[in-house]
Amino acid sequence: MLAILLVGCSMMADHYGAPADPSDPTVHVVEVPRGATARSLAPALEAAGVVDSADDFVTWVRLTKEGGCIKAGKHQVRPDMSAPQLIEALCGVPLADDIPFTVVEGWRIREIDAALAAAGLAQPGEYATAVADPLGFEAGFPLPKDGLEGYLFPETYMVDPDRFTVKGFVQRQLDTLTERFIEPNAEAIQARGLAEVIIMASMLEREEPTPANRPLVAGILWKRLDSGWNLGVDATSRYTLDEWNDRRAFLKQLRDPNDPYNTRLRGGLPPTAIGNPGLTALEAAVAPTDSEYWYYLHDSQQTLHPARDAAGHEANRRTYDVY
Repeated sequence: MLAILLVGCSMMADHYGAPADPSDPTVHVVEVPRGATARSLAPALEAAGVVDSADDFVTWVRLTKEGGCIKAGKHQVRPDMSAPQLIEALCGVPLADDIPFTVVEGWRIREIDAALAAAGLAQPGEYATAVADPLGFEAGFPLPKDGLEGYLFPETYMVDPDRFTVKGFVQRQLDTLTERFIEPNAEAIQARGLAEVIIMASMLEREEPTPANRPLVAGILWKRLDSGWNLGVDATSRYTLDEWNDRRAFLKQLRDPNDPYNTRLRGGLPPTAIGNPGLTALEAAVAPTDSEYWYYLHDSQQTLHPARDAAGHEANRRTYDVY
């Protein structure tokens, strides 16, 4: 008799625990409030369409005595899940309450710091203070001693505001740089060294708006550097400005021979990166295009016009009214 009862209960449980729609794999996100039980959650599951009947689901829970392990938070469930599968999903690790935070390609540390503060993820100055001390972070490559400008990979990161820490976020940026660029290009990086590549890429990010043109510009700039020419990258003179597009301050910097970032008047690379380059700029820095060009300029539409020599460059200046 006991065996018959057990079989009967099992068959009833199977009936009440059947999927709402075995052919529908649509993912729904349901939120389990703190203190909720499987029974109290039944109406929400019915409203989401993942169970046919809240009453049937409650009956299944009563028969099986399952559901004591559900966790507060957001969970993914589907109409093609049976009751046991729903309970398994609701007892799993909840979805993180992540939001997107975007670090724009070319942003300096100061812009990232301001954006984090504006998003309510950090206090003003907190990020800048953290990245000023590279010794607080781990990387599979040599970190500069004087700050992490250039190494803070720009990307849209999903972050949990309740668990966000500045140090953890910086470490994610370094890890992403390693994964996305350093490991795939380890051999190519060795030709110049990572520090020089990072600085070059930061200039390319700001100097050439069209990603497809960056290898050509990289070839010109590396050639100038190797030949002892001044690089003449005007973007470097903007690096220390409070506002990148402050034209009056920029023109003043261009005339300052004591500015270490003035690559018109001083030789070699600037002392640090001038921002945090994205992947296309980084890849262009390690895979430059050889060409006969030594000069280039951009017209009012930001179209690139290279030239083989000074005479050709001056002709481009006159043609496109760039001085």
